[in-house]
Amino acid sequence: MTARADGSTTMVRCQQPSEPSQAAGTESCMRNQRPDQPMLRKPQRLPGTRRPAIFTVMFGIVRPCRHRLRGPLYGEWMAHLCGLCLTLRDLHGQFARLVTNYDGLLVSVLTEAQDPAAAVHRTAGPCPLRGFRRADVLDSAASGAQLAAAVSLVLAAGKIRDHIEDRDGAFARRMVAAGAGLTAERWRAAAEQVGATIGFDTSALTDAVGRQAAIERSSGATLAEVTEPTETAVSAAFAHTAVLAGQPGNARPLAEAGRSFGRIAHLLDAVEDLPADRAAGSYNPLLATGTTRTKARETCGMALTELRTAVADLDLRRPTLTESLLVREVGIAVDRVFAEIEGGPAAGLGGWRVPGDRPGMPLVGPCRPGRRRRRSRGPRPGNDSCCDGCCEGCCDACDGCDCSGCDCSC
Repeated sequence: MTARADGSTTMVRCQQPSEPSQAAGTESCMRNQRPDQPMLRKPQRLPGTRRPAIFTVMFGIVRPCRHRLRGPLYGEWMAHLCGLCLTLRDLHGQFARLVTNYDGLLVSVLTEAQDPAAAVHRTAGPCPLRGFRRADVLDSAASGAQLAAAVSLVLAAGKIRDHIEDRDGAFARRMVAAGAGLTAERWRAAAEQVGATIGFDTSALTDAVGRQAAIERSSGATLAEVTEPTETAVSAAFAHTAVLAGQPGNARPLAEAGRSFGRIAHLLDAVEDLPADRAAGSYNPLLATGTTRTKARETCGMALTELRTAVADLDLRRPTLTESLLVREVGIAVDRVFAEIEGGPAAGLGGWRVPGDRPGMPLVGPCRPGRRRRRSRGPRPGNDSCCDGCCEGCCDACDGCDCSGCDCSC
């Protein structure tokens, strides 16, 4: 907005950079580049892309918050998240940033954990999603960020096709379905081109999507057969991070971790969609295979144990963030999803699970964003609990300890 001599004002449209390399930063034209600061080389934007307004929609089962990722871990995770968002923009335009998701960036985290030198960082310009603050982000030239972008594009394309086949909501309209189908095909082609630049064959993902659709159209499949395509796809993506990082010894445990994570992700998605699918008469893996929620939870528990074992076998130079996400946060996701569908004290609605029930699952509690942890000022009268005065309103102060006798609100 600029002022005229007569006191009136006029709006001035912010012009987009004419070259893709000038788009580094965020996120319109708010980046101030110093003359002595060289521009990082960016991959060439795919042809035929546009720049509409961006409203990022996150999805995925791994959803950490700053209350659980303490110290530098939350900043490291945000560097990968923002880096994935900006890599999608640099490769396929602003609209592709819609496919940014939490689970896709795990391959970026795994790549950096194995070889920190392969993860090039830069300082991004102000972004409205960060409160117009600059931030350290993973550069879109990093191979891990590009693999995460390819995986995210394939995931989004498959999700769109799933909505079209199920005729969910607006996707039941012919014109909407046709437009969404074209978008899904463009994203699939973009993922294939990005994957080719880093030696990743995205057909492992797209073939899995096709097999998944065929299995869902058939009858008599077991739960293991239903989850196999997702397991295979995630396994291939995880294992390729060992190739990018030059750590071939990690390929086998990464493939195992990918299979376990894919099984958990598929089952949690099915559990979350169960009430809506049952009401709408849509396909759901649990309904189609006759799997009870109890059996699904047991399967998730076994897969979580296998995932932890595989992560423990990895040779990582920076293991902390990877272990926090794949061990702790996945376990929290399992508790959260099943608690939401079942209710009860572990539902994240105000109670903590009793330590020791459901062996193998982490002790988790409710996360209340916006409420700060109150520092302990000594035990309350008549109570010697280790949590006295420290965990009211926080999400993990009691994590891993025995809070018997604690009279705080958690």
